[in-house]
Amino acid sequence: MDLNEPDFIYKYDDRLVRFAGECVFFFRTMTRDEAGSYYGNQLLRSSGSSCLNFGEAQGTITTKDFLAKLTIVNRELKESRNNLKVLVYISEGDTEKRTWLIKEVEELIAISTTMIKNKQ
Repeated sequence: MDLNEPDFIYKYDDRLVRFAGECVFFFRTMTRDEAGSYYGNQLLRSSGSSCLNFGEAQGTITTKDFLAKLTIVNRELKESRNNLKVLVYISEGDTEKRTWLIKEVEELIAISTTMIKNKQ
């Protein structure tokens, strides 16, 4: 996927899938030293978890269950954001992809936070 594509994905679940996938592509640009492996693996887990937990949220029956899953999505996205901030600080991975990921995760957090507020 070209990160400069004009096409914008409007469905939240599709954006989470793209975010998790782009984290995989970003991981492949990272060094394989101890720090790169540690933060890279953690980024893969938190970005993937946000995507997968939203899939589970879509299958919930009650609003309470939906909010519980969406809260996990939000928490995992915030973990991804903090991880990316560390990666910025240590200049790890492809700069263009890292910049795109940070912008995208901020937007995804804003959307999930709004969804939580609207459901409460």
